Amino acid sequence: MESIATALEEFFIGLGNPILQAFCAGLFTWILTAMGAGLVFFFKSANRKLLDASLGFTGGVMIAASFWSLLSPAIDAVEKQHELGLTSLPSFLPPAIGFFFGAFFIYFLDKKIPHLHLFKKIEEAEGPKTDLKKTELLVLAIAIHNIPEGLAVGVAFGAIASGMDIGFTLGGAIALAIGMGLQNAPEGFAVSMPMRRAGFSRFKSWQWGQLSAIVEPIFAVIGAAIVIAVYPILPYALAFAAGAMIFIVVEEVIPESQSGGNADIATMGLIAGFIVMMCLDVALG
Repeated sequence: MESIATALEEFFIGLGNPILQAFCAGLFTWILTAMGAGLVFFFKSANRKLLDASLGFTGGVMIAASFWSLLSPAIDAVEKQHELGLTSLPSFLPPAIGFFFGAFFIYFLDKKIPHLHLFKKIEEAEGPKTDLKKTELLVLAIAIHNIPEGLAVGVAFGAIASGMDIGFTLGGAIALAIGMGLQNAPEGFAVSMPMRRAGFSRFKSWQWGQLSAIVEPIFAVIGAAIVIAVYPILPYALAFAAGAMIFIVVEEVIPESQSGGNADIATMGLIAGFIVMMCLDVALG
C-alpha cells in the first residue's frame, strides 16, 4: 500500500502543474466509470441487490469524502487565514456559507435540467418538460451527480497549490480521486445495464454508461482553476463541493438504493463505502 501511494505521489508531482494534476485525477474517475460500464460486455443482467449495495457504497464514499477531504480542510483553511490576517470571520462561517451554496447549486440544476433517476419510469422525469429519450435523461441525471465529484477533486488539487498549511496533502487529494473513482464504477454499470435491457447493443450501452462521467475531468479543471486564481475562496470552494455532494446523497443516492426493497443491504453498502473512503484518506492523506 505504501509503495503504491509513493508511486502515485511521484506521478502527480511529476505532472507539476496543479491544473494538469486535477485533469488527470478527473480523467482517472472517468476511466473507472468506463470500466464499470464495460461490465455490460460480460453480463446480460444486473442483480438488483448488487446494484443497491453499490449505490449505498457510493453514498458512503461521498459522505466520508465530504467531511474528511472537504469540510475539515475548509475549517482549517479559515483558521490559517486568521493567522495570516486575511479574514476575521468565525471559523465555521465560510464553510457553512460554501456548504449551503453547494447544495443550492445542485438544487438549481435539479430544477433546470431535465433528467431521470435510476429505476424510475420516464413519466417520473424531473425538471422541465422535454422530448429527450429515457436514455438521454438517465445520462443527464448521472452527469449532474458527477459534477460535484469533479469539482471536489479539482478543488482538492487547487488547495495544495495555495501553499496554505491546512493539513491537506497531495496524498489526500489522490485519496479523494481514488474514492470518487471507486464509487463511479458501479454507476457506470448501473447506467449501461438498463440500456442493454432496452435493446441497445453492448457497445452502445457502454458508450452511454461512460458518457455520464465525462463532466468530471472538465469540472475538476474548473474547480482547480478557480481556487488557484482566487486563493481566499478556498474554504468556500471546499465546502461548496461538500454541500453539493451531500445534496446528491440525500436527494438521489440513498433514496434510489433503498427503493428496491433491499434497505439493509444498501445500508451496509453505505457503511462499507464510508469505511473505505475514511481508510483511504487516513492512509494516503
